[in-house]
Amino acid sequence: MVVTVEVKNFAVKKVLVDQGSSVDILYWKTFNKMQIPLAELTPHNEPIYGFSGERVPTKGYINLHTTFGEGRQTKTIPIRYLVVDAHTSYNILLGRPSINALGAIVSTPHLAMKFPSPEGDIITVHGDQRAARECYVASLKLPLPPLITHNVEQSQAHTTLNGDDLDPRINSEARLEPVGETRQLPLEQQGHFLQVGASLPEGEEGHIEQVGRRSPRCSP
Repeated sequence: MVVTVEVKNFAVKKVLVDQGSSVDILYWKTFNKMQIPLAELTPHNEPIYGFSGERVPTKGYINLHTTFGEGRQTKTIPIRYLVVDAHTSYNILLGRPSINALGAIVSTPHLAMKFPSPEGDIITVHGDQRAARECYVASLKLPLPPLITHNVEQSQAHTTLNGDDLDPRINSEARLEPVGETRQLPLEQQGHFLQVGASLPEGEEGHIEQVGRRSPRCSP
């Protein structure tokens, strides 16, 4: 859900309410537009990680009073924002910390958020569908962030799997080899043979030869 809030006497639009986020985020581009002095930013060098595992650097954090609602139906709470430099179409992301501090109930089907006012009344903030569509369209045009994997390296050469590559015995020193002298029994398919031990009794040899001739799985 996308809403509008007031921060530092600015009406900040395109604010994403994300119940799946464990942090509240003020994006770096918005921080600069609001002309907040860098001295108010507390250093914080720990990165955060996105849904797909990408590493997102942080600039620091800042405490800002944020107002929800309009007119007389408003509520202001302090929010600690993590300032993040990332490609996004949103200005602010409100996660669980601010939602819980606000005492809000978010209804995605109704595109609305309800929370109690200081006087005990119920304030309703409606989502901005037009802004949500604009953010979605803009997000499709943003460059994809590089995916940083951990302890995984991809070969430069493109590898195509075939039958041999799926055999776990390939390139293994422990592959079993026949012991002693062997001889080949001819199969029905020309050029195909079955390798057996030279000391195999004649009765068993004939039985194996019959089975081998009927089997379609034999190979050279």
